Amino acid sequence: MEAWEFDFRWLRVRHMVKDRFGKENLPDLNAILFLVGVQELGRGRSSFSKEEKQDLMHIAICRLLSYDGIYEFGGRDQDGWPHWRQMKTIPVRGVEEQEQLLKEYVIQYFSDLELENGGLEKKTEEE
Repeated sequence: MEAWEFDFRWLRVRHMVKDRFGKENLPDLNAILFLVGVQELGRGRSSFSKEEKQDLMHIAICRLLSYDGIYEFGGRDQDGWPHWRQMKTIPVRGVEEQEQLLKEYVIQYFSDLELENGGLEKKTEEE
């Protein structure tokens, strides 16, 4: 994907999330990762503990890296939280390259969501 196309698609995802949740500002990558984690959890809540928020970010990263076969969905625990198995070693990359890769996977994730069910599920009370 060319740089202009990537920039356009990334901005489109940010605007889609902003508009969907009625926010004033465009979300950054961390906010979108949190949202992906909540989406993958499959049930919105009005609040999450700090540890749960970290877990949601981890879920999002595992889900996104599953596009590259690095992680594989392993199932859900008794509380319904998804768990992932690491299948490959994560390649060592610089911070900017890691961020670029995650953004590319976020673009793919939201494209897949649109194709599957028309976008994000119903927003949670906190959002």
